[in-house]
Amino acid sequence: MLAKRIIPCLDVDKGRVVKGIKFFDHRDAGSVEECARRYEQQGADELVFYDITASHENRDLTVNVLSKASEQVFMPLTVGGGIRTIDDVRLMLSSGADKVSINTAAVLDQNLIKRSALRFGSQCIVLAIDANRVMKDGIEKWEVFINGGRKPTGIDVMNWVRKGRADGAGEIVLNVMNADGTKKGYDLEMTAAVSEEVDIPVVASGGAGDPEDMYQVLTRGKAEAALAASIFHFGQYSIQQTKQYLHNKGIVVRLDYQVQPISRN
Repeated sequence: MLAKRIIPCLDVDKGRVVKGIKFFDHRDAGSVEECARRYEQQGADELVFYDITASHENRDLTVNVLSKASEQVFMPLTVGGGIRTIDDVRLMLSSGADKVSINTAAVLDQNLIKRSALRFGSQCIVLAIDANRVMKDGIEKWEVFINGGRKPTGIDVMNWVRKGRADGAGEIVLNVMNADGTKKGYDLEMTAAVSEEVDIPVVASGGAGDPEDMYQVLTRGKAEAALAASIFHFGQYSIQQTKQYLHNKGIVVRLDYQVQPISRN
């Protein structure tokens, strides 16, 4: 059985790590290099960072941050934010990324995932989805949003997942906006539906409040990996504590660090 992955996520704004609630009200959480070193030491399986205000004007900044982070750690790095073209994908991979996460551009250019997977291989192309539960004519819909969660697309989440898989994405990161930053738990229903729909790894994102939430999304939500930010950035839990909790509940995780007890305070 493959080990489940625990993945810290760094939202990067102008070179600093920040974290908000439902994509707004961001707090500073430190430098990228500092956070990357800490999570490497704690035994994170991967590290994801998104340039949440990316544009072509700050592409050099993104490359600089990525290059510095890749020099600090040996775990796989995934980068996203402002990826618009095949050349952007190539630049990120050549600057130290192991995988490139594509979100808004996959909607605006609906052949980008396919072209990228053909050029660089499915293993390094991630389809990131910002999903939201919305009401339309009295019926709940699961809708894809873009531009940092600011713009609805009218695209159904399940249809988009199927297209992404067919186009060659090697992984899906499902971030449910309604839960993002709330620390009230992942959206288990939507995560399970997406996980059951495709035969590639699904990374759950949005809502982790404690290790039990991760346990739930890895079991009931059927995700292959759990991504979190707030609970790690501000010291509520460490990667070690989270993995030990999961291990104790029967989840297969990679254990190769000094275990720390979970505080009951």
